[in-house]
Amino acid sequence: MPSMIPYDNLAKVNEKYTLLFKSRFNSFLEKGWYILGEEVKRFQEDFAAFNGVRNCVGVANGLDALIIALKALELPSESEIIVPSNTYIATILAIVHAGHKPILVEPNLRTYNIDPTKIESAITNKTKAIIVVHLYGKCCEMGPIKMIAEKYQLQIIEDCAQAHGAKYKGKIAGSFGVFAAFSFYPSKNLGALGDAGAILTNNDQLAKNVIQLRNYGSDRKYYNEVIGLNSRLDELQAIFLQIKLPYLKMINEHKRKLAKLYLENLKNDFILPVVQEDYYDVYHIFNIRHPKRDALRAYLQKKGIATEIHYPVSPNMQKALISILGHQSFPISEEIHATTLSLPISFCHTEADILYVIDAMNGF
Repeated sequence: MPSMIPYDNLAKVNEKYTLLFKSRFNSFLEKGWYILGEEVKRFQEDFAAFNGVRNCVGVANGLDALIIALKALELPSESEIIVPSNTYIATILAIVHAGHKPILVEPNLRTYNIDPTKIESAITNKTKAIIVVHLYGKCCEMGPIKMIAEKYQLQIIEDCAQAHGAKYKGKIAGSFGVFAAFSFYPSKNLGALGDAGAILTNNDQLAKNVIQLRNYGSDRKYYNEVIGLNSRLDELQAIFLQIKLPYLKMINEHKRKLAKLYLENLKNDFILPVVQEDYYDVYHIFNIRHPKRDALRAYLQKKGIATEIHYPVSPNMQKALISILGHQSFPISEEIHATTLSLPISFCHTEADILYVIDAMNGF
């Protein structure tokens, strides 16, 4: 029995890159250019190429990426933006911070992503965009979503915070919408060593808007064209991300291999992530559901297995959002949040670790 299986171990995850990190840090320190230099430019080019998109703009974090993308669209104030009811709160906060109204739509109970069949009934003459969230590392069902967006002339923004390298019908997450927002929070499949984010777009004019917005509304020093923010990807984080990006496919494959062990060996008591043809899932999170989730989590803790809950509270139940959303009920979302449990599936884990988790769970 392992002494303890952590949910994640970021020191171990990044151990592989230690010498490269130190070498590049020393040259970064000697160069003395810390903000918006060649390193950010190089990562932007690399990440745009990885995703097959023309423009990448590095920003401070994933929340800012969403806020800036929404602001760059210059939608009418208080536009309605459709968003899944079970997303992480950041997606909804971005809509509010950008001056718009979140309209929550329930997810599909099998995929946990927004249910395309429920979108159309939520559209009004104030609806201007849909934010799709590729939750847990699985792409949304983009075919019908794109058809709805075209029918009603809505913009699509992708929240790709958990879907680095995920694909739907061979097309990579981040290449479907007018904008895609990424987080490189340290625990992501492509994680920085601190906060970091990026925005992707194929629209060159919108890319210019984003470049201004992230830097005080300026693309030329001391000349400010719009009301902007200070949200710039650090040079140092850009270096770390450059180093790790070539390994992203390997990281995704490792996580897919661990997911396959869970999928093939966990007993039927647990509701497992759905596997679908035409989807390449990257399992940022491997979530199962169980009606006795809290008891299961406590049982696994006694067995030396750490787990997480993504997320324990449905957004409509969050105190911060009640004044905005009102007292609405979203039973599918609430059921997911009450029963979901995230199992260890990090780059730091071995197959032996996962087999131990499986054995413990099958004894529950």
